[in-house]
Amino acid sequence: MSKDIRDIINIGHATGSHVSKNDILGTQTKKKMLLPSATRQTRRPEGMSRELYSLMYNGQTPPVTETEIGSKYKTEKARLGMQRVQPWVWAPFVNPAREDGVCFYRWRKVADEGEVYPFAKFNKKIEILKYSNSEYEMYLQSTSWSREETDRLFDMCERFDLRFIVIQGRWNYGEYENAVKRTTEDLKDRYYSVCNILIKVRGGNENDIVIYDAAHETRRKEQLNKLYSRNPDKIKEEKILLQELQKIETKKHESKTQDKKSSAIAVDKKRTDRKILKAVKRSTHQNKQYTLPVKASKTDPENFEFVPIKFPDGKKTSGVFKQSQMMKIPSNANPKKAKTVEKVLQSLKIKPNPIPTEKIRQNYNDLRNEIVYLNELKEACSSSTAELLKLKNQYNKLKPDSVLDIAPELMLKLTALSFKEDKVDVGTNTENTN
Repeated sequence: MSKDIRDIINIGHATGSHVSKNDILGTQTKKKMLLPSATRQTRRPEGMSRELYSLMYNGQTPPVTETEIGSKYKTEKARLGMQRVQPWVWAPFVNPAREDGVCFYRWRKVADEGEVYPFAKFNKKIEILKYSNSEYEMYLQSTSWSREETDRLFDMCERFDLRFIVIQGRWNYGEYENAVKRTTEDLKDRYYSVCNILIKVRGGNENDIVIYDAAHETRRKEQLNKLYSRNPDKIKEEKILLQELQKIETKKHESKTQDKKSSAIAVDKKRTDRKILKAVKRSTHQNKQYTLPVKASKTDPENFEFVPIKFPDGKKTSGVFKQSQMMKIPSNANPKKAKTVEKVLQSLKIKPNPIPTEKIRQNYNDLRNEIVYLNELKEACSSSTAELLKLKNQYNKLKPDSVLDIAPELMLKLTALSFKEDKVDVGTNTENTN
C-alpha cells in the first residue's frame, strides 16, 4: 500500500513505512535538466545593457511587480515545528482617545486581553490655559475683544489644537456669521497675550512667555503677496536692474583699482625724477671741494607720505563682527607707532579700551591715526632742520670768509610741535644738531 502511494506522489522508494521530512517537502537534490541549445544562455553581446540582456535571454517571463533578487523569500525553507499557534478572537474594544465611548471590534490575540488599545498613545493634546471669572475681570479685559469672543477663541484652540488656520476658517460660520471679522494674526495675538498675562499673574516660568508681533507678521505676508503677485514684466525689469547694479559696482571697483595703480606710478615717477635731478646736480659741480655730502634722513620731507594704521573693517568680513574687534591695532602694524600711541593716550588719560559703540570706535581710531600723523610730521620737520644745520656748518667750513644765511621760516623750531599745558609731547627722539 505504501509503495503504491509513493509511486503516485513521485517519492523515491524507501525501505520501511517511515516518511521523512525531506520526502514531504521535496528538498532532495534533483537532477539538472539540460536546456536545448536554442534556450541556453549565451554570452551577453557587447554594448547591450544587463537589464535588457536578462529580459531577452534568461528564458523566464519578467515579473509584473517588483521583486528582490536573491532575497530571503526565495531561499527560505518552510519550518515545521511542534509549537501550537496562538489563538485569535474577534473581540470588542474601546478607544480611550474618543470621548463618546463607542465600541468597535477587531482581531486580537487571546493573550492580549485587558490591554489598552495600542494606538491610543498617539492621541496627543495640547494643554490650554483656563482663566476664571475674577482673573478675566481683573487682568484680561480688552476694548477690542469681548468675553464671548475670548471664550469662543479658547474653546476652538482646545478643539483644534492651536491650528490657527483652521480656527480662522471656522470663525465666521454658523451662529457666528455676524461676528467681528478676525484675521489669523488677530487670533494669535489675542491668544498669546492672554496666556502671557496669566503666566505672569500666576508666577509661572518666564521662559514659557511667547512674544508674538502681529504687525510684523501682517507686513511680512503683505510683502510675500506682492512678491508672488509680480507679473513677468516686473520680474524681467528687476533682473535688468540687478544686472545694472552689478555693472555699476564692478566699474566702481575697477576705478578704485586704477586710481591706486596711477597713484603708485606717480609716486615712483616722482622718486625717479628726484634721483635723476640729484645725479645731474652732482655731475655739474666742477669743483669737488664744494660738494656738500648730506646723510640721508629717515624721513624725506620733500616726499612725505602719511601711511595710517589700517584697522579691521567689519563690512568686508563674513559673519558676526563686533565693534571692539575694529578697534584693535593690527599685528602687522609698526610697533614703534603702537608704542607712541599708547604713551600719548596715557598722558591724555584716555582709556585703552573705551565703550565700543560705532561713534566712539570711529572717533577713537581717527584720534590714534592723528597721533601717528603728528609724530611723523615732527620727525620730518626735525630731520629737515637737522639737514639744514649740517649744510650750514659744512658750508662755513669750506668757505670761512662767507657766512651762509638761512631764512628764519626754514629753521623750524622743534618745540613748535611740542604740546604744552593741555597738550602733550609725542616723545620723538631727535638727533643732536649742535
